[in-house]
Amino acid sequence: METSMIDKAAIETLFLNARTHNAWTAQPVTEAELRHLYDILKMGPTSANSSPARFVFVTTKEGKEKLKPALSSGNLEKTLAAPVTAIVAYDTAFYEKLPTLFPHTDARSWFTSSAALAEETAFRNGTLQGAYLMLAARAIGLDVGAMSGFDKAKVDEAFFAGTTYRSNFLCNLGHGDPAGLFGKLPRLPFEEACQIV
Repeated sequence: METSMIDKAAIETLFLNARTHNAWTAQPVTEAELRHLYDILKMGPTSANSSPARFVFVTTKEGKEKLKPALSSGNLEKTLAAPVTAIVAYDTAFYEKLPTLFPHTDARSWFTSSAALAEETAFRNGTLQGAYLMLAARAIGLDVGAMSGFDKAKVDEAFFAGTTYRSNFLCNLGHGDPAGLFGKLPRLPFEEACQIV
């Protein structure tokens, strides 16, 4: 199957015109949209199809109150106002799913003998899946506001106690209010960030 370039409008939606949102309209995000979002992001590549990311979509007042004590002061107001806050987490025991996800070899055994390798693999690939979530959200017409200003230990205790899940970052989802945008910040030029060898 030949891969072709997506059109300019799609690139602008995903990258060039996309912004990190800090304010939100009252327009809700439906469960159907969240399911559609996951059905897209889950198809992004991960090592050995490991798919270690786990997502908690916090949508209710009760859920936001549970999350509130873990938020930094700078992220509090915008997170409580967002229709959805996704807790992007990863499962340190993701390898238990490998017999289903990667059935053609015993990939589970690659990770059961090294907790450090399992942790590194889960974190790296779970982070990739968090990025896929952001791009998939933009692709279906949602805005995103990712953040790392929160107390991971408090989130893990509140949402993942007794599990092998660990929080990575938070991402607000919804329909952004342009009035809350900051000016577009610069990025490093190719010459400072890249090498061709």
